[in-house]
Amino acid sequence: MGKESFLIKEIQLTLSRAMRLFRNNTGVAWAGKVVKRSRKTLTIENPRPLHAGLVQGSSDLIGWTTVDVTPEMVGRQIAVFTAAEVKTGASKPTEKQIKFLQAVRASGGIAGVVRSVEDVNLIFWEWENSTR
Repeated sequence: MGKESFLIKEIQLTLSRAMRLFRNNTGVAWAGKVVKRSRKTLTIENPRPLHAGLVQGSSDLIGWTTVDVTPEMVGRQIAVFTAAEVKTGASKPTEKQIKFLQAVRASGGIAGVVRSVEDVNLIFWEWENSTR
């Protein structure tokens, strides 16, 4: 398991009570009727692309954070869309990843680039304080 995969699991486990974050892999695979299979090769007929994940640039972890609504809003709990782009070392988010995070924040969601569990807490704190 790579450093990023380890960090993703750590974030999910540590914050599972406060946030529900799910791994979001994006990519393309091929589906069709298998006509030949060996240990290293798979041949399919009528191939068609199978797109996985949300959209290109969507974050590694997506889900929601349960928030207690103020008394002015009937005292209800709501789920706020949450996106965490996990990076390790010197790696940086792509332009598409940055735009996805910006779109989530512009729509009232919680989003940011994270390199630790503490970073996820920080983006929540920033979101919470920006709504006051």
